[in-house]
Amino acid sequence: MSTAGLERAFREEWTTVVAALARRLGDLQAAEDAAAEAFAAAARAWARDGVPPNPGGWLTVTAWRKAVDQLRRDRPVAIDPHVLAEVTRGTSEEDEEMAAGRLVDDRLGLVFACCHPALALEVRVAMTLRYVAGLTTREIAAAFLLPEPTLAQRLVRAKRKIREAGIRFDVPDPDSVTERLRGVRAVVYLVFNEGYAATGGDQLVRTELCNEAIWLGRLLHRLMAADAETAGLLALMLLHHSRAAARQDGTGRPVPLADQDRSLWDQALIAEGTGVLDAAMARRAPGPYQLQAAIIAVHTQAASFEDTDWLQIAALYGELARWDPSPVIEINRAVAVGMADGPRAGLAILEPVLTSGMLAAYAPLHAAHAGLLERAGEPEQAAAAWARAAEATGNEALRDELRRRRDESSGL
Repeated sequence: MSTAGLERAFREEWTTVVAALARRLGDLQAAEDAAAEAFAAAARAWARDGVPPNPGGWLTVTAWRKAVDQLRRDRPVAIDPHVLAEVTRGTSEEDEEMAAGRLVDDRLGLVFACCHPALALEVRVAMTLRYVAGLTTREIAAAFLLPEPTLAQRLVRAKRKIREAGIRFDVPDPDSVTERLRGVRAVVYLVFNEGYAATGGDQLVRTELCNEAIWLGRLLHRLMAADAETAGLLALMLLHHSRAAARQDGTGRPVPLADQDRSLWDQALIAEGTGVLDAAMARRAPGPYQLQAAIIAVHTQAASFEDTDWLQIAALYGELARWDPSPVIEINRAVAVGMADGPRAGLAILEPVLTSGMLAAYAPLHAAHAGLLERAGEPEQAAAAWARAAEATGNEALRDELRRRRDESSGL
């Protein structure tokens, strides 16, 4: 079997195998170890015999047998006693169930465990990318500009906390699933946002993180097909990412929306995102992600920047502010209103956010302020706002562009 075949199986089956074992063992580290042994066995066996008809079933059965063998060899410390009962009964019944493909899909339980609110947010992100998306520790560390040992230690501590706190690899009960799912969506969108507008480094866009977030979004949408907001999240990411090729020029410099070459926008992603959004909205269970996706959909439908329906976008931001009020939404609403009703109207909305000081170190606030001031005919104040935006960002490519805008407003 080719290396590509094994990599494809790893990508497609890793979560399923780890999830199935984690629920049965109650120990993510033991599940990970057994899965690693199963994939190593697959590399040998499939090269000799070919890929089996059901690679996932083969891997899950093999991993379970490896785990059982390890449990029989070792003293069963911190292992769910129910697992030991299963081991003493033998594994033929379990193997038959796995091989027949009748296992309940445990991936959703793994997602909820990795995104458990008892874990710090940055740990939830790392755990989700490692165990749900199947990225390596090295890949995750590189994506977030962290030393690999630092990231590895976070994962080790998180797995220990999950085990010691008795966090189960199950879907939460109906009374808490809504709130927990909200947290899962937040983790996925955080991954996407770090890819869409990197907070550090010298790249504006980290495509690999955007792709991983979209992969996670598609998985979550498959697992929670009836949830409109999960669909809204997926649509939002697809529509945002459709513009990726036009957001930078050949040197990596950011290209504002008004100057983007719309022929570079990915029409396949736009069609997919619009379709997912339409299906979500048909459920008549609106929410913030659907509203944000609807805003981006209006942008993608415009043939040019000048043709954009800013009145509709401003109205959607007004609705979004009622659903999910926050200073960040007010910033975006100010820009939209400024385009629809004139820059002074936008500045009036932005003023309370500026005077509150809550987002003084938030570069998009100052960039929005600068853009509105420019359009209002106040270049000196705009230059000062562009300078504040440049000082607030940690992204080198964006900082250079903001300084260019500062100089342009100053007439330099």
